[in-house]
Amino acid sequence: MTPEVIAITVRAVFQTKEFGCVVFVGNDEKVFVIHVDPAIGVVIDMFLRDVQKERPLTHDLIGHILKALETKIERVIINDLRNGTYFARLILRVENEVHLKVMEIDARPSDCIALATQAKAPLFVTSSVWKQVEDMSEILESLTIESEQAKPEDSGSPPDEKSPET
Repeated sequence: MTPEVIAITVRAVFQTKEFGCVVFVGNDEKVFVIHVDPAIGVVIDMFLRDVQKERPLTHDLIGHILKALETKIERVIINDLRNGTYFARLILRVENEVHLKVMEIDARPSDCIALATQAKAPLFVTSSVWKQVEDMSEILESLTIESEQAKPEDSGSPPDEKSPET
């Protein structure tokens, strides 16, 4: 029996002093947090913003390999939460002139989220995990407001120039 899943998206990525990097995922009903390595948080954020990189990073390389092998990331499912650790499955689809094959691979949620974000593939969470997670919507809203307030305002005028020293 296939578990019921709920569609989610990456809502935000924040670097924090207390927790390293947090990725907020969820939908209009609920948002929850997954703690990730700060480097992967940066990668997820870069994929979200479609940042062009000078050289391919590891997740870019994996994406290029999958494309060369005619393999598509069909979806990602965050499927378990045990002792505060999330587990995920990367669902790959190979379809070419020879065969059709769907593969399910165990992977860290952070890597799955990075690859799904890069490939614009859908993210899901099982209903059992969904029921376990605490709604962090208010915290996301608070951090978003703080982030917006911390951004320097663009006054439209050029920055002050220093006077040449004499």
